[in-house]
Amino acid sequence: MSPKNPFLFDLSDLGPARPDSAPPLPDDPPPPDGQAMQLALRAGRARLSRWAKLGWAALLGFVTLVLSVTAWDFVTNLLARNQWLGWAAAGLLAVLVLAALLLALREWAGFRRLRRIEALRNRAASALEADDRARAERLCRDLAALYAPRPDMRWPRERLAELRADQPDADGLLGVTETTLMAPLDQQARAEVEAAARQVALLTAMIPLALVDVLAALVTNLRMIRRIAEIYGGRAGALGSLRLLRGVVAHLLATGAVAVGEDMIGSVASGGVLSKLSRRFGEGVVNGALTARLGIAAMEICRPLPFAALPRPRTSNVMRRAVSGLFDRAG
Repeated sequence: MSPKNPFLFDLSDLGPARPDSAPPLPDDPPPPDGQAMQLALRAGRARLSRWAKLGWAALLGFVTLVLSVTAWDFVTNLLARNQWLGWAAAGLLAVLVLAALLLALREWAGFRRLRRIEALRNRAASALEADDRARAERLCRDLAALYAPRPDMRWPRERLAELRADQPDADGLLGVTETTLMAPLDQQARAEVEAAARQVALLTAMIPLALVDVLAALVTNLRMIRRIAEIYGGRAGALGSLRLLRGVVAHLLATGAVAVGEDMIGSVASGGVLSKLSRRFGEGVVNGALTARLGIAAMEICRPLPFAALPRPRTSNVMRRAVSGLFDRAG
């Protein structure tokens, strides 16, 4: 193959270069907005109308009725054909019904525990508002009874029993109760929030599929909320966890905490800087910050006492510890 001949470019017709003839600089990409967590929050705050709830309840009842009649006909027909197989099928059906009843009982117990925690928090707020020491004393005893079965809360309960007699008013008594009982639980709950924020940030940075990281963020946040409820004594089932998620998102909306606030500016700024290096990593930091904010709201919802004597955790501090833990593990 013969070599190509040289080619001459004639630049005389282009004229001198001018600044106004240069192409415009590309715009900076928009900062990361935590799309995965935003979609997860919208999924959590979705509410069904009354007719939609009625329709779903009717569908569930109809499907249950059809399955029950079908299973009963199958067992009776099998008994008529072969007694041994029929009784085996009847035994399996009985075990299935028993498991369903136990699962329903567990969900009911979870809802009851959540209502108990909510009642304690409302009683604490009313006792503080009325400055009623007698009501605060009863609340203190109920909180000690709530954590009595837990070995890790033995020393805080004994310490509270020593200190509560010296408190002359409701404010002081509830303050001592909060600093004694809630401090170790807050530390455990904060560790769960940091771990969930770290996990969401990693999953967002590593998973390139949009819907998959939304699902991963939703599952991680549900598990985080459930663990926080267990720490504070409000262990919930699957339906209870969904109810908690809706309550936490409603709390965020009511307090205006879904938008970027003062305690989240540092995390968003860090996500914007990191997005210059890696867009997915910047999105991960912002998603982790939204997860941290959701976890702090879950602490407020699941806590039997409101934050008064102890400071409320801040998103920036939680993210700082979560990201530092991430780099420590990577090292």
